[in-house]
Amino acid sequence: MKNTALTEIHIKEGAKMVPFAGYNMPVQYAGINAEHETVRNGVGVFDVSHMGEFIIKGDHALALIQQVTSNDASKLYDGKVQYSCLPNMDGGIVDDLLVYRIDEKTYMLVVNASNIDKDWDWISKFNTMGADMKNISDRTSLLAIQGPKASAALQSLTDIDLASMEYYTFKKGTFAGVPNVLISATGYTGAGGFEIYFENANAEQIWNAIFEAGKPFGIKPIGLGARDTLRLEMGFCLYGNDIDDTTSPLEAGLGWVTKFSKEFNNSAALQQQKQDGIKRRLVGFEMIDRGIPRHDYEIVDADGNNIGKVTSGTQSPSLQKAIGMGYVKNEFAKEGTEIFISIRDNKIKAKIVKPPFTK
Repeated sequence: MKNTALTEIHIKEGAKMVPFAGYNMPVQYAGINAEHETVRNGVGVFDVSHMGEFIIKGDHALALIQQVTSNDASKLYDGKVQYSCLPNMDGGIVDDLLVYRIDEKTYMLVVNASNIDKDWDWISKFNTMGADMKNISDRTSLLAIQGPKASAALQSLTDIDLASMEYYTFKKGTFAGVPNVLISATGYTGAGGFEIYFENANAEQIWNAIFEAGKPFGIKPIGLGARDTLRLEMGFCLYGNDIDDTTSPLEAGLGWVTKFSKEFNNSAALQQQKQDGIKRRLVGFEMIDRGIPRHDYEIVDADGNNIGKVTSGTQSPSLQKAIGMGYVKNEFAKEGTEIFISIRDNKIKAKIVKPPFTK
């Protein structure tokens, strides 16, 4: 099992550690609900150094990215980030990812931890034009500082004006005395904040500086448990749960990152699927009766007929009610439709709602 550059610190901080995507990761410190609350209302720090980073450079970098990703990367400018996905040839998704344009011929792709090798092999397979590819995952640390107080908590550590940074943009500069740190106004919580990329060698220095600067703002370390409840309240997909090699980006509600203004892997088949209409779609739902929906639970209609399955579910700390996402047949996808989750052979009532669950 791999460690991040900060594993020892998490253990000293009393984190409960679990194996996740081949890494030894902190799932919680003070408890998921308390950590969730910290991020929604204040500021918290996630170590997400398990994520993968690839640099793609050269004259053919953009052409390669355009072929393997569904979104239109030609629309990017220096300092802009784009959410996208890697379609496979069978109508599913290899992974979802972020594309960073560093300059006209240099891009960084940020991929899910569990898919680093798979994504690298997939992209390499299409690199027939000789773009320069580097996998910098093992030497790169990534912290997500999330919450409404994030920019105030971090501002003393950098000359970059954090509050003025637009969502899904990034800048490079000195941070906590370390040069060439990439600061990105992105995140996976819906609470605002930044993601910060730097060399492993600087991890401890940057971690300590963030917690010192953030002390007046009540900054706390946050585990992967709260990361999951926060992203689910926003209706953000988790690869391996809500999207995978068998789910189409159109079924998953990712039509907005599937741009048919260009050709990309399997684009003709996906365009045909769009024309023919999809038969199932990813929806959000909240429980009406008591019960917590879990991954792979059956979704049924009033007569008990299977109409789909749950992909993600939890008790929402912000809403104090159980929520979930899942795929259902198209005719059950309308907002307000009553559905039932099969929990231990009982039909537990729920209704379709449109994410985000927290406004």
